[in-house]
Amino acid sequence: MATPNPLASADPAPSISKTSLAITSLHVDIYGLAELAPGAASVSCLWLHHPRLRAKEDMSTIASLAIDAWNRQPGAASRGLIAAAWDQRNHGTRLVSEIANHSWRQGNKNHAQDMFGVISGMVIDNGLLIDSLEGYIFGNGEHNGAGSGPRSVDQHLALGVSLGGHSVWQAMFAEPRITAGVAVIGCPDYAALISDRARKSKLQTFSAADAGASFLGSADFPAALVGAVAKYDPKGILFGTGAISYPAPEPEQSRLRPVLDARIRGKKFQVLSGGQDKLVPYAKSEPFLDFFKSAATTWYKGGDISVEDNVYPDAGHEFSPPMMKDAVRFIVDAVAGAGKGQVAAAKI
Repeated sequence: MATPNPLASADPAPSISKTSLAITSLHVDIYGLAELAPGAASVSCLWLHHPRLRAKEDMSTIASLAIDAWNRQPGAASRGLIAAAWDQRNHGTRLVSEIANHSWRQGNKNHAQDMFGVISGMVIDNGLLIDSLEGYIFGNGEHNGAGSGPRSVDQHLALGVSLGGHSVWQAMFAEPRITAGVAVIGCPDYAALISDRARKSKLQTFSAADAGASFLGSADFPAALVGAVAKYDPKGILFGTGAISYPAPEPEQSRLRPVLDARIRGKKFQVLSGGQDKLVPYAKSEPFLDFFKSAATTWYKGGDISVEDNVYPDAGHEFSPPMMKDAVRFIVDAVAGAGKGQVAAAKI
């Protein structure tokens, strides 16, 4: 079965300028530069992570919707919003191997490793682009405002869909400069997601007798990948291959608090999932999200994180128009809260 395009149902978007640049040897499409108000000395950047088997151009609709919505706000006179999209590794202009983007059922025996490498690589690329973006777009004075000197990109947000939703989850735990993120049909627990996919694919390395426990460390999910997941995946960072502690007892709270402080303190999360999604089922994210939402409102309330977790009962593996509407609202609220130490309260 072909992988569906999660962005196929997008409504028409307003016209927003696009500037294409080579930044750190990556082709990057930057939306909204021409629309920046003359007095907008501070600029927020929305980094866009596209789905598997898609490309950077597929993110144009959400880029345009978010920028158009922000530019209608009073705050747009002093703060601008731009969006940046680039190709995930082994996608679009960066394609190296077509088979490496496919699943076990489609003949890719390295599916678990290949997909995780793309996810983690996207996060690394995002950090390098954050390092360089401002110098490329404002360093030569070309896009600066009137009378306020060079513009500054001082807030970073991320939105990703499907594969990009997985990478946004990782980016929120890895990149301190990304302070608000929208994970659309993504999963914070890679091992749970891929183990379920192995079960559905009827891999010999998945045993129902041990509920898939022996799959981790097998030929289809090698020990090296288990180690990488523990370093980069949200669930892996907090719990390794062990069970999620929910509710978290006091010793676990004491262990986890400094980890959360170092990784996500003060950050804002929006999670958008399809209730009918069979490719990235919400059930594989739910145990982590139950823990995460509980922590945010109880024992880790002082960490000032917010978690908005929305499940759309009739949606499948898609970024539907209602999802886009909620994502745009979250982005506008986050940009409005830049520099104020807060964003709109969590909706849990």
